[in-house]
Amino acid sequence: MKPSREQLQLMEQIQQVDFALVELTLYLDTHPQDYNAIQQFNQLAAQSKQLKSQYEQQFGPLRQFGESFSSFPWSWNESPWPWQM
Repeated sequence: MKPSREQLQLMEQIQQVDFALVELTLYLDTHPQDYNAIQQFNQLAAQSKQLKSQYEQQFGPLRQFGESFSSFPWSWNESPWPWQM
């Protein structure tokens, strides 16, 4: 099944926010006293959580290992999976 335009756009937003979180994590490893960077990290972490919850409500599970709930019936066998987009 081909992902919808809306699904792809939401996935791209998630990827952009998560990329920024990785970069901020690396920065904060060497600049742990940067208050503004910590504030930005916390804002992006909240945004990432919200976007992922929105994605899951609309398109199904996104995170594995107990971080995402499954609807009935089991929905992990429906594609495309997040890593396939």
